[in-house]
Amino acid sequence: MNVRNEVQTMKKWSIALLLLGAILTLGPAVAAQKDKAAPAVAKSPKLNEKSLPVQYRDFLDLTAYIITSAEKDVFLQLTNNRDRDIFIQNFWKLRDPTPGTPENEYREEIVRRFNYANKKFGSGQPGWRTDRGKFYVILGEPRSYDRFWGTLGLNPCEVWYYFTDGTKGLPAHFGLIFYQRGGSGDYRLYDPFMDGPKALLQNMASNSQLTADDYEGLYNKIRELAPTLASMTISLTPGDYDGYAFQPSPRNTIILANIIESPKADIRPTYATHFLDYKGIVSTEYLTNYIDTQGWAAEIQDPVLDMRFVHFSIVPQKLTFDYFEPKDQYFCALKVSVSLRKGESVVYQYTKDYALEVPARDLDRTKKLGIALEDTFPVVEGKFHLSVLLQNATGKEFSLFEKEIGDAAPALGPRLDGPFLGYKLDQARSDVQMPFKFADRKLVFDPTNLFSASDEIHVHWSVLDPSTELWQGGDVQITVKGKRPKEPVTKSSVLKLADSRFGKVMSLDLVLPAKDFTPDYYDVQLNLRAQDGTVLDQKVEHFVISPEAAVAHPIIKTKAFPLTNQFAFHYQLAHQYDVLGLDPAAGAAYAKAYALNPKYKDGIIEYVNFLLKIQKYDEALTLSDSLQDSAKGPYDYLLLKGLAFFGKSDYPRATSSLLEANKIYNSDTRLLNTLGNCYLRTGRTRDALDAFQASLRMNSAQEDIKKIVQDLQK
Repeated sequence: MNVRNEVQTMKKWSIALLLLGAILTLGPAVAAQKDKAAPAVAKSPKLNEKSLPVQYRDFLDLTAYIITSAEKDVFLQLTNNRDRDIFIQNFWKLRDPTPGTPENEYREEIVRRFNYANKKFGSGQPGWRTDRGKFYVILGEPRSYDRFWGTLGLNPCEVWYYFTDGTKGLPAHFGLIFYQRGGSGDYRLYDPFMDGPKALLQNMASNSQLTADDYEGLYNKIRELAPTLASMTISLTPGDYDGYAFQPSPRNTIILANIIESPKADIRPTYATHFLDYKGIVSTEYLTNYIDTQGWAAEIQDPVLDMRFVHFSIVPQKLTFDYFEPKDQYFCALKVSVSLRKGESVVYQYTKDYALEVPARDLDRTKKLGIALEDTFPVVEGKFHLSVLLQNATGKEFSLFEKEIGDAAPALGPRLDGPFLGYKLDQARSDVQMPFKFADRKLVFDPTNLFSASDEIHVHWSVLDPSTELWQGGDVQITVKGKRPKEPVTKSSVLKLADSRFGKVMSLDLVLPAKDFTPDYYDVQLNLRAQDGTVLDQKVEHFVISPEAAVAHPIIKTKAFPLTNQFAFHYQLAHQYDVLGLDPAAGAAYAKAYALNPKYKDGIIEYVNFLLKIQKYDEALTLSDSLQDSAKGPYDYLLLKGLAFFGKSDYPRATSSLLEANKIYNSDTRLLNTLGNCYLRTGRTRDALDAFQASLRMNSAQEDIKKIVQDLQK
């Protein structure tokens, strides 16, 4: 996707421009954000490899040198063969160089190398376990060999020469020496720094003229015996004599480590860590098609509705489309599933569908730019784990974005919300709620925070709960500073709060022409200051200026929500408070939602259930009367009335309502269990047993009901 390519271009340019130390310290802002979003996997007990069925032990042997530690850790936590088979499909699919074809050339090559190593290098142990077998599996067939098997004065050894494209930390040209220590046994890998040239010479102990630390003497001795071998004893890269007085450099050890890690260098094991969390949620056909995602999310105080909303945007790295010939267009069906968790509890969750239709002439442009899916929902105070799961039914693909949001304790006093960065600020309808909308303006947002000289950077933020004194004399200092270590670009400005309209939420913004900044990584820092200069709050956001003349921003897909239905926001908050056990706040939110729309039947049902939970049975009875004429039928009305009467210990009226409800729908365990308890309390033991047994037929996992049935049967 083009956005990703631009970020990669920016990284390459920065390495050339900035000092290596600065790059390693600071890192790209976008990559750091993605790393922070990576989820922590709840671990299951790991199995011992030896306890696995033989085909899965064989898989771990075959992939021993190419599997990442995270992938292996997840694989050993899987508890059944079905999950292991799906994981193995994922493993190879991620490495397939031509995913559009039925062949997986990489897997076939690894199998070939593995079998060759076992056939060629096996002795007292399987060939893949030997040093030569290990590097053959990792690197494949050498470009050429030098063999010194009968050279007088040398232990038997051979050199394998490789040429590479210079990526993954590997030299463009290097060689590996394998030798027999003491002249016999398996061929071991020679490490110039750890072993030294002495390891390759025979009868070192009897040669009084040479010592182990006489590197020049050792080099010259080997050069007499085998000229082409001598330079390789000092450096893996032929002709590299960086060491002082022919002493091998520690850099050789780094090169060897990079060779060993090279099969894993481009592998992001997030698909594996997500596998444990989503194998029961995402179907098998999706689990083999994990797509990486750029994402961003934050809590933002709404200046009109006076509540906090989570806003998020996700951009999948790619999307698969199907073609619809009658309209000459491409389409895909997307489902976004959002969940908000606190610990193990799901505080809130919902699902939305997005149908994308793209004219055939626009398909290449759409794929190049990418699609940003945005949404927003209200949230209560607290710290939560946000998960956004995207599924594409067309390509059977799924993506995941996760982030910790909010604060454990609500902030008090004047403070900042933001900053939020966009490349455009559009007018928006004031009668709808939509992502990244502030009053009557919508910030057009790109999760990468990547800009080019042709963009304008719109910096938006809010001042929350300002006092009159702060408004009259305070200000916000905005400082933008580049991260290059030498002469970074720095710009600063000040906005006085008195120049904006006073309110509980004061929305402010600043436009920064991107052309005023040289290509670099930047921090934009806001300081909220009192009249005497005291900093009351400070916030920082990051962005990147690309050296490219223009960068492609994704096409935005979002849905507006009419504010005439804002009662739904209060029901959502009420549900969250209820799950968190904050009953007074939940009750107030339910009451507010009901007052805004007393005819919303689903909300009334949820409200009545809450009243039953907190044992306000009279209020539940009164409110449930409004369901009597519901278009959904009398079932909910009769059930809730029966539950309320049971709570008031009015068992005859409870039994009557529940029996009427059961005539409409006789498969509700909640109804059957309450009916059984009504019978118990009125001495109708036989009827109670029948009701409880019917409930167990619906759900046999009710241990408390099983105990009651056992006691009744006695």
